[in-house]
Amino acid sequence: MAGWSAAVSMEQLITPNAEHVKVWNEILVPKFRRFRQVLVGGFSGHSDAAFAKFPPQPGQRVLDVGCGFGETSLQLASMVGPAGYVLGVDCCDAFIETGRDDARHTGLHNLHFAVADAQVARFDTDFDLCFSRFGTMFFGSPVAALRNLRRALKPQGRLMMIVWRDIGDNPWLGLPKGIAQAHLPAPPDDAPNCGPGPFSMADQATVTQMLTAAGFEAPSFMRTDVRSCIGATPQAAVEFQLLLGPAGEIVREAGEAGERKRAIIEAEVLALLAKHTTEQGVVLGSSAWCVTARNPG
Repeated sequence: MAGWSAAVSMEQLITPNAEHVKVWNEILVPKFRRFRQVLVGGFSGHSDAAFAKFPPQPGQRVLDVGCGFGETSLQLASMVGPAGYVLGVDCCDAFIETGRDDARHTGLHNLHFAVADAQVARFDTDFDLCFSRFGTMFFGSPVAALRNLRRALKPQGRLMMIVWRDIGDNPWLGLPKGIAQAHLPAPPDDAPNCGPGPFSMADQATVTQMLTAAGFEAPSFMRTDVRSCIGATPQAAVEFQLLLGPAGEIVREAGEAGERKRAIIEAEVLALLAKHTTEQGVVLGSSAWCVTARNPG
């Protein structure tokens, strides 16, 4: 398969992060599938803004890292056209299966998907662009992973990754978290750069250091702000927050105390989110960085 080094088996690629991949496949993917419209449709505005500012060019070869259900891979394949090529990779089998199913109905022949851990996978070194929407924040060893992605790029090839800004700039998660914190202690390691997580790349200085250490040059940051639908109804939005948001993490980490407080937290989050209901559903602000950098070769 073009863009993929067949010498490395899927088993070898997944093994170094097997436990992490298992958690995603068995626990998180079913939740992501349930809330796919929120996680993809609600935040596609961030990648749309990035593509408008830094459009992939016809004929380019693109590696889409942490492609999830494959929506961005499909979008990229359409943008680079039949002379271009897109390889979408994700460590979760269920995500890739969905991407392949969707791709079969598009008629696009310049797109392939592969189950792979981009932190350690060996790719052909001929990509013009390495893209990721909300995927690189979950790297266990971000410098090593970014260095691996740089190796996949041609000289002067570009990295473009979309990552969340600080939770204070993201009321869609921050407001429900504040309610949970009013009733329960924050979980341990509640810091923006303590490890893999949605806000691990929120700090510009930290990410700049990561990119520089990985061998990239000329890092730049473009802020994107999007009004995002986080649920068709307030109740659906509460379910999302308690399953996938930091408010839910606080409840789970608190154990029995969290279960005792769950009902009142749910009621207060419901009342809060109901105030933000529109004809499009529950809508709140979300904020991300579009981070770009160049492979010097």
